Amino acid sequence: MSFKSEFIEIYNGNINREGADRFLEYLESPASDFFTAPASTKYHGSYEGGLVEHSLNVYHCLKDYLERERVSELYGLEYSDETIALVSLLHDVCKVNCYKKGTRNVKENGTWIQVPIFEYADSLPYGHGEKSVYIISAYMKLERYEAFAIRYHMGFSGNEEKRFVGDVFQQFPLAFALSVADMEATYLLEGKK
Repeated sequence: MSFKSEFIEIYNGNINREGADRFLEYLESPASDFFTAPASTKYHGSYEGGLVEHSLNVYHCLKDYLERERVSELYGLEYSDETIALVSLLHDVCKVNCYKKGTRNVKENGTWIQVPIFEYADSLPYGHGEKSVYIISAYMKLERYEAFAIRYHMGFSGNEEKRFVGDVFQQFPLAFALSVADMEATYLLEGKK
């Protein structure tokens, strides 16, 4: 099964709120490169299709994390399948249409050659997590804890005021869980290609 097919199957099987169908139509439309975009320019998922692959990895990492006995019983973290799918599959929609193909010169065996790269060119520079919340909210209503989880999924590695991250993690533990899943997918599953 392709990453796109898996994404659509999980999305349609779990996200049922008003506007979900229109949002998926947007993601599949020519106006969006979600299913072909890289996840970054040179780090994790820096290849065609890296964004959808990363989104699926985060989904599976978040599901596994929330299924841990300690997490559900001791911490009391329980969320609907819809919430889990929504925040993990869509946390990085801020990256849609932000990567352009380019080239760069590198020296190989004493000869300069051009190699393909991705360049970052954001036409809607609204931040990272907050931009994802903004885009999703045009189609679907997010619960407050979902919006905060997506907004702060970068955790302490983002550009946010560090005290805000700690406050958000305490008030909205889903934000912490999504951040852990994102880091696991990024650093342990994907890394540099």
